[in-house]
Amino acid sequence: MSGDDGVGTADWPADLHGVTESVVATKGPNGRWNLAALGLHAGDPVTARTWGRTRTRINFDRRGEAVVQFTRDPVHFTEAALNVFERDEPVLDSADAWARVDVEHVTTGDDGTTDWAEWRLYPTESVVERESVVPVNRAVGAVIEATVAASRLDVPSYDTTTLRQRLSYFEAVVDRCGGEREREAMDRIAVLTDWKTQNESF
Repeated sequence: MSGDDGVGTADWPADLHGVTESVVATKGPNGRWNLAALGLHAGDPVTARTWGRTRTRINFDRRGEAVVQFTRDPVHFTEAALNVFERDEPVLDSADAWARVDVEHVTTGDDGTTDWAEWRLYPTESVVERESVVPVNRAVGAVIEATVAASRLDVPSYDTTTLRQRLSYFEAVVDRCGGEREREAMDRIAVLTDWKTQNESF
């Protein structure tokens, strides 16, 4: 647990700036770890928002702790962002680094259609699994942006036609620039959201 002053007992395993996309693992009442995408807002402390009554928000409330990990695997990220992704262990094999964190609820609100909750995250343990040269590949970024667009398809405040146009663009980027894992991730997005089939009616 974090200290009484609300400060974690460890450092983050990487320097964070802006909004960093991560995968968070929270332990559910069934004893398994639920993995979901989570945007980390850099600051002191780092904060994050959950949207709706998701498994992550419920488990944050129940347990007050989680495991935040950093993976560059587009398939793992897609499964965490769009699917019910449960495992017996919290840390993915693809994670380059991870941190066990205490989670503190800050406030709640809504954007007119969806409730949200804001949290402070305090690292209590941190591990770097591997350090490597990471080439920049546009397809990885396209997959991440595609998961964001896909997650908003059923949100009334977003225009579905615009979102599907974005998904078509991101798919084209992956076709041009991606490798096997990026293409597999885009295929999973199509299966999990059915956006391509729905797009044919427009």
